[in-house]
Amino acid sequence: MPPDQASFSIRHNSAQSRYETEVDGHLSFVEYTLDGNRLTLTHTFVPPELRGRGIAEVLVRTALDSARAAGRRVVPQCSYVARFIAKHPEYQPLVDA
Repeated sequence: MPPDQASFSIRHNSAQSRYETEVDGHLSFVEYTLDGNRLTLTHTFVPPELRGRGIAEVLVRTALDSARAAGRRVVPQCSYVARFIAKHPEYQPLVDA
């Protein structure tokens, strides 16, 4: 079951090259690099006290949906992102092989 995104909002922080959210005073994010039309998702971080609440899933889903909307290809360098894409076939066409 997907998490309740209404409990937190995702921001695209282009200056820091990441999608981020603050929950209970703690910052969580998925970082990326952008090279032309290729978005490489490099790292996902959720503090230990927030893990298991679906925050990483919402961050990654937001980044992937944004990439799709912009017509970008995705390189899942982060192991969490790679596992997420493997479990969600609707995102597999975005992967730059």
